[in-house]
Amino acid sequence: MELRQLRYFVTVVEEANFTRAAARLHLAQPGLSAQIRQLEHELGQQLLDRGGRSVTLTEVGAAVLPDARAALAATERITSTVDEFTGLLRGHVRVGCISGAGDEEFDISSVLADFHDDHPQVGISLTEDTSERMLAAVRSGELDIALVGLTGAEISADIGIDVVLDTPVVAAVALGGKKRATITLEQLREHPLICLPRGTGIRGVFDRACAAAGFEPDIAFEAAAPPLLLRLAARGLGIAVVPALTAEEAAAFGVRVLPITEPELHGQLALAWRRDRPGSPAAKVLLGQLRIGLGGR
Repeated sequence: MELRQLRYFVTVVEEANFTRAAARLHLAQPGLSAQIRQLEHELGQQLLDRGGRSVTLTEVGAAVLPDARAALAATERITSTVDEFTGLLRGHVRVGCISGAGDEEFDISSVLADFHDDHPQVGISLTEDTSERMLAAVRSGELDIALVGLTGAEISADIGIDVVLDTPVVAAVALGGKKRATITLEQLREHPLICLPRGTGIRGVFDRACAAAGFEPDIAFEAAAPPLLLRLAARGLGIAVVPALTAEEAAAFGVRVLPITEPELHGQLALAWRRDRPGSPAAKVLLGQLRIGLGGR
């Protein structure tokens, strides 16, 4: 029995599918199946039931799973202890961020570059996705750290959260037209809207507020990048619901900013990580540098 076989077994259980597990492990599916069968042969018992549409545990497999996870966790703790004792950082850290997080205010690239300069033996991968999918990836272990937008929904206790930005959500309208200083959530109900896609933090905050007010917003356009939302609003295609920006920034896009009232809405960006699992030393150090570099509290 080898540790990698136990890791393969646990991954197949988590994915409930050999093909998805093989993709997650970066293995060919036939090779993964062969390793699991070899493990079952060595134990003399079938661990997985392959008869249904998804892979499930046999009774023996269910009994073995906690011990397999404990063995993998113990191995990870041993490696982490040795690395921390020697001061050596190595391995690979997987980071996720929302679209547009690489601007001057949240210059993740500089933090990652500084970390790489200090720890060249650590590999880093960076991906962009919606906040909803990245939180799921953090929970499943596919990401070590993610910069996400919070929707206001409850986050499970196994996810650590450090808010790095709290910003009002505003409406951006084309220059000209009716002059008003603010706009209520109820008044937005009367207009076509331009929003970030579902699964993003601000869209989640906005949709939850609309649901609480008893209506479904008229979403005319969706785009992942706030600058595109502003350009669409400037052409009179609707009102954009975006993070706060200055009057000068708004004017550069040809829009005016109206604070949303009754209620006021706020978007939050936060670093997220698994709180209940011992992360690698490299992930812990990078998380600390991101919290400092992005102004976490």
